Amino acid sequence: MRVISAAEEAALLSFARTLTLGDVHSAEDLVQEALLRAWRHADRLISTQGLARPWLFTVVRRLAIDSFRARRARPVELFLSDLDVDVVPDAGGRTLTAYVLERAMADLSPHHREVLVHRYYLDRSVEDTAAELKLPIGTVKSRTSHALRALRRVLMSQGIHARR
Repeated sequence: MRVISAAEEAALLSFARTLTLGDVHSAEDLVQEALLRAWRHADRLISTQGLARPWLFTVVRRLAIDSFRARRARPVELFLSDLDVDVVPDAGGRTLTAYVLERAMADLSPHHREVLVHRYYLDRSVEDTAAELKLPIGTVKSRTSHALRALRRVLMSQGIHARR
C-alpha cells in the first residue's frame, strides 16, 4: 500500500532536515517514524483524498518538537572524546609494564638492549646515541629498528601484543 510517492517522501525528508538543522540521521528517523504512523493509520489516510501529505508534514513537525523538548529535559549526553579530562595513570599498570619490559629486554642481545636504553629510556636522539656509543648514525638507526622488531617478537612470544 502506497500512501505517498517518492517525490513526496523526498520533500518530507527535506522538511525534516530543516527541522533538525541539517542532521540527516535525525531527519531520517523523523520521516521513518512518521511513515510508520501513516502505515498504522493508512485506512483513514487512504479514505480521505489529499490528507496524507499535510498529515505527514504535521507529524514530522510534531515529532521534531517532541525530540527537541526531550533533549532539553534530560542532561546533555557526553562522550569520552567530548571530555577534556586527563586520565590518572595507574601505578600498578606502570609497575606491570616495567616488569614485562624488563623481562623482554633481558631476552634481547646486548647491542639491541643498549641502543634501546639510550634511545627510549634515556630519551637520547639518534645523533647523541651514536656519539655516546661511538657508532655511525646509520648503524644506530638500523640497530634501533632491528631491536624494536626483536622486542616485538619477544613480547608476542610472551602473549603480549605490542601496539605500533
